[in-house]
Amino acid sequence: MKEFRDILLLGIISFFADVSSEMIMPILPFFIYSLGGTGLAVGLIMGFSDAIANFAKIFSGKISDRIGKRKIFMVAGYGSSAVSKLFFPFSTHWWHILFLRGIERIGKGIRGPPRDALIGDLVKEKRGEAYGIHRALDTAGAVVGSILVLSLLWFFGFPANLPLKELVGNEEVKEMLKIILIIASLIAFLAIPPIFLVREIISKEKEEKEKISWKLKKFILIATIFYFGNFSYAFFLLRIGMENIFYAIFLYALFNISYAMLARYFGKLSDKIGRKFVISLGYITFTFVCVGFIFIPYFPSQYFIPLSIALFLLYGAVYAFIEGNQRAFVSDLSKSRGTAQGIFQASIGFASIPAGIIAGKLWDLLPELTFIYGAVLSLISAILLATFDD
Repeated sequence: MKEFRDILLLGIISFFADVSSEMIMPILPFFIYSLGGTGLAVGLIMGFSDAIANFAKIFSGKISDRIGKRKIFMVAGYGSSAVSKLFFPFSTHWWHILFLRGIERIGKGIRGPPRDALIGDLVKEKRGEAYGIHRALDTAGAVVGSILVLSLLWFFGFPANLPLKELVGNEEVKEMLKIILIIASLIAFLAIPPIFLVREIISKEKEEKEKISWKLKKFILIATIFYFGNFSYAFFLLRIGMENIFYAIFLYALFNISYAMLARYFGKLSDKIGRKFVISLGYITFTFVCVGFIFIPYFPSQYFIPLSIALFLLYGAVYAFIEGNQRAFVSDLSKSRGTAQGIFQASIGFASIPAGIIAGKLWDLLPELTFIYGAVLSLISAILLATFDD
């Protein structure tokens, strides 16, 4: 089918972008620490940089609906992200990363809603499966990126048992991280050429003045509450990395493998049994993951490895449950899909600022508080979604 050929191409584009991003993401919190940052700095960078990009998400989705074109936003978004990544390795203070990652995430904001709307344009039926395929390829890139970063750390002789407290002031390790960041930034440019091969359905939406439905507003509100507590992956890595940074990055690779393997399956499942139930499972699973991370340091050493592996595999399942299916649900609930995707992604993205700051502040007070916070809000979101009439 032609539409699934295009979905495959969109997945390949995301694959290369995520190989690059996921080489950066698992080492970024540790790079921030090496530049003198704290838990609050990590939370601020992860939250603020994602949130500032959501201004772009609002406008890119709406404008793409009005002009009837999606690909131009994808070229601009992937291009600007690739260029900004080139400057990451040259940062000398943690606030440089705050600025640069904000620019890189703006690129993500420009491309995200039009790309997700294009998937909705191309596939009228089996949207859950289509979004699941795209997310699976996207996350396959994340798996490759995670494996590459682990391989490079091993190749450069990264200390296998280096704890977080010994990272600050270690210039040799900082140089290793910089080289990996340079390699990752160059890979990002491979995502751009396939965009020109994707078929585009050019048609201006006549529903420009369509009001956002109450059902869509309610779902966006519930999802936003969840994302107030869905703080950055960085805190899960830091929780493990307090004892062993290399092992934390290995677990991040397992997270991506779990996500990639399950994304398409849960997308197809939502086509059969409904989006609400599958997304609710994701929210509940996140609650259990947070509870696990509260107690993991207190388990005997012989249980630490199997428990940490299980928790990161479940963390990947959370994203397989919710990421593609939330986008599919938004497309189901609206005709102006670019606008709807922009509003949805902006809303959950703006929640990233308080989520990151609160999680970072709680982390600096007591790490367990960060995960208690996430568990409570995800449980509240699951209960609210259970009342949603779709």
